[in-house]
Formats: sequence, C-alpha cells, structure tokens
Amino acid sequence: MKFTTLLILVFSPLFCFSQDSLSTHYKIFNTKTQKAASVNDIVADMKHADVLFFGEEHNDSIGHQLEYILLKKLSLQYSGKTALSMEMFETDCQTVLNEYLNRLIRDKNFETDARVWPNYDDYRPLIEFAKDNKLPVIAANAPARYTNMVNRLGLNSLQQLDATGKSYLPPLPVDTATGAYLKKFDDIMGGHSAMPGMQMYQAQNLWDATMGWSIAKFIKNHPDYKVLQINGGFHSEEKLGVPAQLLHYYPKAKIMNIAVYSDDNFINPDWSKLSKMGDYIILTDPKLPRTF
Repeated sequence: MKFTTLLILVFSPLFCFSQDSLSTHYKIFNTKTQKAASVNDIVADMKHADVLFFGEEHNDSIGHQLEYILLKKLSLQYSGKTALSMEMFETDCQTVLNEYLNRLIRDKNFETDARVWPNYDDYRPLIEFAKDNKLPVIAANAPARYTNMVNRLGLNSLQQLDATGKSYLPPLPVDTATGAYLKKFDDIMGGHSAMPGMQMYQAQNLWDATMGWSIAKFIKNHPDYKVLQINGGFHSEEKLGVPAQLLHYYPKAKIMNIAVYSDDNFINPDWSKLSKMGDYIILTDPKLPRTF
C-alpha cells in the first residue's frame, strides 16, 4: 500500500476537510506574545533550539495531523538534520525500530516485536515518513515492565537488574523531581501519588528520566540535529517532566515545548490557565472525531 493511501486511511475522519478548512479547526498561539502563530513560525523558531516537545492528547486527530505536518516541515527546513523521538516506543525496542526503518523486517514483525500501542495507526504516518526520508527515530520510553516494577517495588528495585536490563535505563539511581512537578502530579492523582511509599511518583519519574536520557544521548552525538519529541502532554507541560530530566542529563540542551488541548473555546484561549504551559499552545476543535 502506498504511503499516500495509508495516510488517507489513517486520517480518514479528517479528510472530509481540505487542508485550508482543516486549519479552521485548530489555532496556534505564541504564549509570549499571546497572538496567533503558524506551524511555520514554530519551525523557524527551532533555529534557536535543539529539541521541540509536542505534548499531545493521545486521541486528538488534529494533534496527530499536526505532528506529521511539523515533522515534514522540520525535515525540509533542517534537511538531513532532523530526528523523531517518541514516548510510544521503549528503549529495548530500538533495534527492532532501526531494522524496520532500514527495510530489513516486515511491518507485521515490526508491530509485534516493537510492541506498538493499540492506536499505532495514529503514529504510523510519522514512522513511514521517517523511513521514506531516512530520519532517525529514537525509541525513548522506559520498558513498561520496569515502570511497573518501580510502581510495585520502588526505585531501589532497579538495582537488582542485570547489566542488560540497566542498559535500557538512565544511570541509577534516577533523580526524582520535586517541587512544582510533585505538586502537579499529586494534584492530578487527587492527593494519592505518595501511596504507597511514593512508588507511583517514582515510576512517573523513571518514565520521564528515560525519555530525557534517551534524547540527551542522541543530541550529544548529533549536536546539529533538531529533535521532535512526541509525548503525552503532562510529560512536557511547563517544561517539567521530560524537559527537566533532559536538562539534568544535558544542561546545554535548548528546548521548546508545545502544549496541545481540545477546547470548545479554541479561538479565545484562557491565558490564566495556559500561559505557562508551553512556548506555543495549540487548541483543537473537540467536535472533530477522536481517534479512539
């Protein structure tokens, strides 16, 4: 199946709109100026940054389309110097991901062995674009078995892993961010983040730290690259979570972040809630179909 056909199938709920009419269903804002902006503005701003965090809602059909548009425009603007990094792939699947990108294994084997998310069709266009254009893709996330392990047994349990297991994780012990991030996490969890023994919060930090460490390793070895990191919004809002962990592992990194929300009032942002969330805010039309 050709990629163009694949893209149409993946985004079929959106193709009742032309590209021009699609733009009426989202608005991009620069939070510094609190004025409307464009994808081209974001791409141009990347001349000042190494990593662009795109904090998505995982089932936002418009958000997924914008990720694809951003990746395409970044690869054109920074030709041969653009990489994709994703929460949706775990570090121990990097070899499988590379094999697929290099056309060595079939799609079926890739999807099974890389343990793709149930909504992989939302991300397939990004992977296919990377494959067709020879873009590196970073499998950034911690293996789920280890975040589950921490959630049950605490961070110290990771010390029991052998050298191979530890190689999929950042250097131990993992630093746990406190202050604003702990409060934010606790608010989301309804005050239960510390039960039992802070393990849920520790697992969150392992998740974030592994993504930050994965990106840090890449940009240390590829200093001229622009990296587009795709993750759930909480992981990069206010440049907490993964961005903070990236700066822990590589303080010289220059970062930008986008926070994406579906909002009935997507033409008029509530700046009292949104002004600190990202360098750019994207508000999308909640009336459009969700992908799941």
